[in-house]
This record gives sequence, C-alpha cells and structure tokens, in this order.
Amino acid sequence: VQLQASGGGLVQAGGSLRLSCAASGLTFSNYAMDWFRQAPGKEREFVAAISRSGGGTYYADSVKGRFTISRDNAKNTVYLQMNALKHEDTAVYYCAADRDSSGVYHPTAMDYWGKGTLVTVSS
Repeated sequence: VQLQASGGGLVQAGGSLRLSCAASGLTFSNYAMDWFRQAPGKEREFVAAISRSGGGTYYADSVKGRFTISRDNAKNTVYLQMNALKHEDTAVYYCAADRDSSGVYHPTAMDYWGKGTLVTVSS
C-alpha cells in the first residue's frame, strides 16, 4: 500500500493550497480517508475525514469553514483544499486510510499512512 501526498509548499497567511493524496495497492473505495498534521514539537493531530463514498465529512474545529476534504474514487485520490491559511496551520500534513471507518479520528485508528507534505504559512 502506498499513499503519496503532494501539494505542500510555502504560502502567505490568508492564501490557499490544495493537497492531494494518491493511493495504490488497496481498494480505495473501501477506506475512509483522513488528513492529519504535525507541527514541530507537537503531537500529530486530526484535521479532516471523509467517508468511503465521500458523502460524509468531518473536521477539526480549528479548520472548520476553511478546509474542505473531498475524494475521487475513480482516481484513488483524496484532496484537502485549504483556504484562509494561518501561521498556525504550518505543519507536515499526512493522509491516512481507515479501513474500519469507525469514526475514531485518532492516529492509532488508521491502517495506512503516507509520508507527508510540508505546509509552511508565513505570517
């Protein structure tokens, strides 16, 4: 199984970025997909999740209204559209696959992880 995240970079506060995560080696539509992030010196934290079909989404309070998660099961890809970025959004962003789709938004509930993509927001 491979999850390849991309799309990170340097952006000014208030700007936007779109992250992508391409999956291979698994039946993508059988997995809920999540995004997590980890800032320097901090624990990995949940950002957003999307159900297997894409019909359900869930967000951390810190990103609600600014970030949008979506998926394209035909392309085996999940996206994270990030708008109105803040300096505190600076982190390495990871995509993760959740086979059980249990609604437990914690790193230990994930089955597979990508390597992460760095997002830096300058203030």
